[in-house]
Amino acid sequence: MTGASGGLGLAFVEMLLSEGVAVWGTARSPERLQVLSARPGFTPLVLELNDPESVERAFLAAPGDTGHGFDLVVNNAGYGVFGAFAAAPFSTWREQLQANLIGTAHVAHAAMRRMRAKNRGCLVNVSSMAVEYPLPFMSAYNIAKSGLAALSESLVFESRGSAVTVIDFRPGDYRTAFNQAMQVTSSAVDPATDPRLPAAWRSLEANLALAPKPERAAADLRRALLADRSGTVYSGGIVQTRLAPLFARLAPARLRRAVAARYFGAA
Repeated sequence: MTGASGGLGLAFVEMLLSEGVAVWGTARSPERLQVLSARPGFTPLVLELNDPESVERAFLAAPGDTGHGFDLVVNNAGYGVFGAFAAAPFSTWREQLQANLIGTAHVAHAAMRRMRAKNRGCLVNVSSMAVEYPLPFMSAYNIAKSGLAALSESLVFESRGSAVTVIDFRPGDYRTAFNQAMQVTSSAVDPATDPRLPAAWRSLEANLALAPKPERAAADLRRALLADRSGTVYSGGIVQTRLAPLFARLAPARLRRAVAARYFGAA
């Protein structure tokens, strides 16, 4: 379980532990996992997505001597950056893409190598509803989550006929500290950069404050794991999980963009 120290990752860990599943949970520093370290069945691991050696070391911590022991990998780590794309140095966006897409793809690669070798296991890539409805002023996050969803679709195809399952888990808004942990560029809420920035930020915070608690996402993940089949799983309120995906498939692009702009306060 990557990104186990808070938000959806912590809810996933709590759900799996309650089901009697032994969990190896990762964070960038051991201090972030102190709350979970004393829990029976939990093993803390340090993982830095920007460090390829760190990813491989995490898998070598699997039970047994071969590093083949993880039957479930939940690829959940990542973070957000808020700001106008051209107003921030490109290094800001490159670093996020390195962690949220290249790093998570490396985790998926390490997991799939092992699962294919033993012909069993489940990889869960946690993408986002941002695949259908990109979040305003979060371009690198949108790119990374869309890329991760595309990777999941590729792996679903490659795993056909095997006992390996791949789930693209797409959560909508959840009441977590995601916005509080988000990096905000210096021009992010400056109306001089773009007059829509402050309204978009307020809208993001308001949507998260009204969203379901992470335990609902954990319950949705549990149902998906018990179903034991590959595919896309939407998680969140009924509007985001049922109506929004349908609207994204059927509505003209111009109408989708107009609705999304109004929803995010950036019309």
